[in-house]
Amino acid sequence: QVQLTESGGGLVQTGESLRLSCTASGSTLERYPMGWFRQASGKEREFVAVIDWSGDTPIYADSVKGRFTISRGNAKNMVYQQMNSLRPEDTAIYYCAVGRDFYSKYDVLVAGGHYDHWGQGTQVTVSS
Repeated sequence: QVQLTESGGGLVQTGESLRLSCTASGSTLERYPMGWFRQASGKEREFVAVIDWSGDTPIYADSVKGRFTISRGNAKNMVYQQMNSLRPEDTAIYYCAVGRDFYSKYDVLVAGGHYDHWGQGTQVTVSS
């Protein structure tokens, strides 16, 4: 059984940074892409970033480009998200997820339905 555990969320002020971590366990997931989604209160879940199994190819949502950096651990079962220049609109629960493959078109990669395993989420709150 696959388990994903996120950590690193918290309360920060506008302009500050946070680093989220996610560890996958329970199966051989090192060859699969891993990504981050977020869901703000009262809103739908949205794609944030995804990275291929090797850690060489990140893809970002336009809203976080230039501010967030996704990376993969050497063990490949971990994924990180460095979030800089945080804004109040970044406030949400952030979820880690494991995708089916990295070869699908962009509109598939950014859809939650492409991901089979999800973590419980970690809260990020950015105050103004």
